[in-house]
Amino acid sequence: MRRQKKFYAWGYADEDLSAEEIGSWEAEIAGRYGLDGFDVTPPPRPEEITLRAPRVTVPDALKELVRTDHLTRLEHSYGKAGFDTLRMFLRSVPNPPDAVAFPETEADIVRLLDWCDQIGAKAIPYGGGSSVVKGIEPDPAFDRVVTISTRHMDKVLEVDPVSQAARIQGGIYGPAIEDQLRDTPFTMRHYMQAYRCSTLGGWIATRSGGHYATLYTHIDDFVESTRMVTPAGAMETRRLPGSGAGPSPDRMVLGSEGILGIVTEAWVRLRQKPTFRASASVRFKTFFEGADAVREITQAGLYPANCRLLEAREALPGVPWSSEEAVLVLAFEGADHPLDAWMKRALEICDGHGGVPDAGADDENAHRSGAAGAWRNRFIRAPHYGEHAAARGILSSTFETAMTWERMRDFHRTITRIAHDTIKRVTGREGTVTCRFTHVYPDGPCLYFTFGGVLDKRRALEQFMEVLSTCTAATVEHGGTTTHHHAVGRFHRPFYDRQRPELFARALRGAKRELDPKGMMNPGVLIDP
Repeated sequence: MRRQKKFYAWGYADEDLSAEEIGSWEAEIAGRYGLDGFDVTPPPRPEEITLRAPRVTVPDALKELVRTDHLTRLEHSYGKAGFDTLRMFLRSVPNPPDAVAFPETEADIVRLLDWCDQIGAKAIPYGGGSSVVKGIEPDPAFDRVVTISTRHMDKVLEVDPVSQAARIQGGIYGPAIEDQLRDTPFTMRHYMQAYRCSTLGGWIATRSGGHYATLYTHIDDFVESTRMVTPAGAMETRRLPGSGAGPSPDRMVLGSEGILGIVTEAWVRLRQKPTFRASASVRFKTFFEGADAVREITQAGLYPANCRLLEAREALPGVPWSSEEAVLVLAFEGADHPLDAWMKRALEICDGHGGVPDAGADDENAHRSGAAGAWRNRFIRAPHYGEHAAARGILSSTFETAMTWERMRDFHRTITRIAHDTIKRVTGREGTVTCRFTHVYPDGPCLYFTFGGVLDKRRALEQFMEVLSTCTAATVEHGGTTTHHHAVGRFHRPFYDRQRPELFARALRGAKRELDPKGMMNPGVLIDP
């Protein structure tokens, strides 16, 4: 039996934060913003939200694949961004899909796309529904919408132990990959915050970023070949360790966000399960001192698995908001050899920039204790706080970008200032802004900003969107990317238009015309048809 997800927020219907977690968080938020209490809106019930009637009639031949019931359509209407949860709390879902299909084979997908073609419906590919950029949301202009969920295509089909790779179906959720590899010596080890509720096909379509902070940062680094079903037919790439034969067809599939077709399978690179680990957390007096250490570590070719620089006030309990301290969560892992030398050198670099390791830095389990453990626990639980922020009118969200090292300091200061100024202008109150590095490269970091404040519940959605849009626009205006790993979707589309060359957009439109001649696949994402 399938475990039911929450239709209105992150996670599953049978889970939530504990009363103790919520109480502690409320106290922290009240103290941070000077609040006496909270007006709490109860979460929505399905029957409180009215959906328009389906505008399609499902033919008898497809009834075993297609559902039009209220809860299924509701669950597939929005992603899991803060603005999605706010809209659910407003009981506002004006543009649900008309039907949701659950193919079990590629032949089923072909039948469904043929049906969409016959009735003039738009087709929206759907993996785990964890999008935070309106990537799976029907546009109001669509006359008919069929969302196609791949959740039944969820098997590891084949493991190649010699080349260390596996052929895996696109609809498989992250934990199921590891479950099905359990009896092998291998792991895929591509984890992210949405890992439990996202799929391999979704990772490929959105160029997801995993937990590796260096070297193997994106799903791109794991993909060996892809298979995608398009309205013009199936496209399968040759399985190779590398190739210089023209532009890579896999690169066209990676990041295509459902506008060309549905990713049904991929060969992905595996690795042996790690048996050697070295972990530490290192404190710095300032974020920029920590950044200098991180830059030197990445340019030294040490390639730690984890190298996340966090503002201490964001990462650790009890740190005052006036603190300028930063914490570096550092870890190495591998299956072949001890990693003491790598950790020793990384800590020497940190020492050269004033970094002080926490006690027990040489303990391989240090990532589960101390500052590193506190951050890890917060990171895992963070998505569950979104619905409680929405219920109380608390502004709480993130945006992420990337910038080269030589411009990073000025860029960080500029974006932080714009975020603070925007929160004050929009809400009339001071807010909070913090930054962390989630992924780092020899030439620059991914900067992941978290911002918060207090909304007017009568205008909460409008205020939320103005703050988020202004901050996101600023990242592009000041030379960064509109997204490092959250994808484009419909939310980032205006900013992506300013970032990517128009000639490239024309080339992508040409590819879409060939693979999707009638423009049925997720139109409006990345490009206009």
